[in-house]
Amino acid sequence: MREAAFIKQNKEKWLEFERAISGETKKNPDEWAALYVQIVSDLSFAQTYYPKSKTVIYLNHLASQIFQKIYKTRRHETNRVVHFFKTEVPLLMYQNRRYLLYSFLLLLLFTAIGVLSEYGGDGLARRMLGDEYVNKTLENIREGNPTAVYSSGSNWGSFIGIVFNNLKVGAFLYASGIFGGIGSFYALLQNGVMLGCFHYIFATQDVLYKSALGIWIHGSFEIFSMVVEGGCGLMLGASLLFPRTYSRIDSLKIGFRNSFKIFLSTMPFTIAAAVLEGFVTRYANELPDVVNLAIILSTLSIISYYYIIYPYRVARRMQNEQHAS
Repeated sequence: MREAAFIKQNKEKWLEFERAISGETKKNPDEWAALYVQIVSDLSFAQTYYPKSKTVIYLNHLASQIFQKIYKTRRHETNRVVHFFKTEVPLLMYQNRRYLLYSFLLLLLFTAIGVLSEYGGDGLARRMLGDEYVNKTLENIREGNPTAVYSSGSNWGSFIGIVFNNLKVGAFLYASGIFGGIGSFYALLQNGVMLGCFHYIFATQDVLYKSALGIWIHGSFEIFSMVVEGGCGLMLGASLLFPRTYSRIDSLKIGFRNSFKIFLSTMPFTIAAAVLEGFVTRYANELPDVVNLAIILSTLSIISYYYIIYPYRVARRMQNEQHAS
């Protein structure tokens, strides 16, 4: 059978599957199982006769979506919150990992732009960070404590203020993606340029290494969370701009549901970053370099593992379960 005939023969059935996945039609567990058997059969046929076709990619996506529906109907022995962080978010992260990459590359590009702009001497740092902040930072550097800005205020006062600020920044990075991803793009631009300018100031004063040992104690969680939140915003925007075979409103619903779950997963890291900034970073200048490095490497390893490596492990486990079934 030619591929075009195969698609024409099964198109309505696949569209019905999509409507079930989007929630337009309700299915009980037995009906979901029947759908899964059908889609796996179609997928096997397509893999045999059209191995390099986009049809295989499409059917594999449908199969994974239906399997998730079946998986959700099972009784979980673990707590719902544990299941959310242990299985649901990693699977969504794996399926949408390209948006994390896009967000990271954009932030890296905009950080480089911030460095190059400041290197050109156009005073971008002062416009982005403000004269008072830059002057205070330079004064702290002269006094031998480049990260003293994090020592102002009480521990708890700083922590509470930082939590609210970081949550606000993260929410904007994500929610502004509703405008076709443009808002998230702009938020990444702002934060990336500021990050580049900020580090360039320390580099010109020959304290980049010393300052980084303090800043990145909380920065690993904070900046990585921003990358994930920006990726969620791009994901939300893409669901509106590129609905694929869904209606635009259904695509947006699915995109919002999935991206919002990933966004929620960043909150523990955002709060942890505030704890580190409010209670540890302020003492970075007094701590041995090896302690600061240990904190930075451990926090970076934890969040990198959760959003990059762990999703692959969960997806592989699910795929093995699919084949076993």
